Amino acid sequence: MDYGFLIPAIQSIIIASTPLVFAALGELVSERAGVLNLGVEGMMIMGAVVGFAVVIAGGGGVLGFAAAAAAGALMAALFGFLTLILYANAVATGLALTLFGLGLSALVGAGFVGLSADKFPQISIPVLSDLPVIGPLLFGHDIMVYLSLALAVGLTWFFKHTRAGLIVRAVGDDHDAAHSIGYNVTAIRFMAACFGGAMAGIGGAYLSIVQTPLFVENMTAGRGWIALALVVFASWRPGRVLLGAYLFGGITIIQLHIQGFGISIPSQILSMLPYLATVVVLTVISAKGSQARLGAPRALGQTFKATR
Repeated sequence: MDYGFLIPAIQSIIIASTPLVFAALGELVSERAGVLNLGVEGMMIMGAVVGFAVVIAGGGGVLGFAAAAAAGALMAALFGFLTLILYANAVATGLALTLFGLGLSALVGAGFVGLSADKFPQISIPVLSDLPVIGPLLFGHDIMVYLSLALAVGLTWFFKHTRAGLIVRAVGDDHDAAHSIGYNVTAIRFMAACFGGAMAGIGGAYLSIVQTPLFVENMTAGRGWIALALVVFASWRPGRVLLGAYLFGGITIIQLHIQGFGISIPSQILSMLPYLATVVVLTVISAKGSQARLGAPRALGQTFKATR
């Protein structure tokens, strides 16, 4: 049997998983601080359209990703202002943010539909990139893939070995105790939410700048919801988020390659697998006591009002 198709299949899985890695890791930081933002989908699609628009305008990929991060952070700042300052309901606000992002991106991106961006450059490492099998799998990707891996490693170190990471975790676990010893809970949560928005924007931009590269309406196709489920699936641990993202990415890509194994399965069933897995995860964690068993931040989603 010819296994030559496995290398491009694995490369496709890595590409499909990278947007999930960025979005899920950003949401993990937000939730570790106690902020539950259900607007990941909206932030991702805004990052996709803004990043693509900048690239089409001649700004280049780096500037495109920077603009996408800014767009996602701005969306998250709006969410933070409404929920952390005005004490709006976080669930309703997050859902509204998703709807707002989907609608606004369709309006802004209408003029970019049908256009295509130049291919995002891949890193080529002399000798290593030319190695058989290992070369294309480990040393033949774009810089954003390696940045997503570095982000997972960096966040693991951040939460385990830095004072700032300990403060974020403290705010997410017991905001009243953190406030009592002098930490500005609202400011910390606001910054964590903005970081999550920036990462979601980058994840969305990866879809339109690297993976496709083009913009179509609703191109995130539920990836924001998958990212939300991934955070819980990973028990709020960055390393597990990385593994979960590649698992979900593999499920997404397998429908394109499974026919090579001679297995006859309706494509509709394969297409629904990532979303079915998301529904199952969300159903399991909604059971009473599941959050505590999974190690969720104890103050996740709880409103904090400073008292003198």
